[in-house]
Amino acid sequence: MPSLDPGRTALVLVDLMERIVALPLAPRPGTDVLAAAARLADTFRSAGAPVVHIRVERPNVPAQPPGSELVPDLVHTGDHVVVKRTIGGFHDTGLHDLLSGAGATTLVLGGIATNLGVESTARAAGDLGYDLVFAEDAMTALTADEHRASVELDFPRLGTVAPVSAITLDGPA
Repeated sequence: MPSLDPGRTALVLVDLMERIVALPLAPRPGTDVLAAAARLADTFRSAGAPVVHIRVERPNVPAQPPGSELVPDLVHTGDHVVVKRTIGGFHDTGLHDLLSGAGATTLVLGGIATNLGVESTARAAGDLGYDLVFAEDAMTALTADEHRASVELDFPRLGTVAPVSAITLDGPA
């Protein structure tokens, strides 16, 4: 995979919230996804590229369930946080404006669950014209079959699937 331009690439991490990371997930546990996502976020920050965290809030409830915040220490100074109320990260969130304002034309995606929040966000991003890279080991699902279907059948039609170790940026923007 060629190196990405940090001035035109953003990292988008979906639903890395305490209660979601703690679920029984496959093909890898949420803690493994979190570690891979943190390494990738450090790579983006070092290159001066934007890091965006998306978390979900349930609409029309008086309080969110326990564990609805992003995992502690995941968000660093300068990162962006977007709150969604649907499966995907674009609908009524300002995400597209944020990414456009940052000059992003390529998105690297990771998070939980592969076939839900990540895939829904990716499909909307594709509709908006973004080039997509999927960090395969920075995502997981409720079942290995759901993850595999997205990674092997759907994502290759939408963009490039790569391990975190293969995703590099040119250097400081």
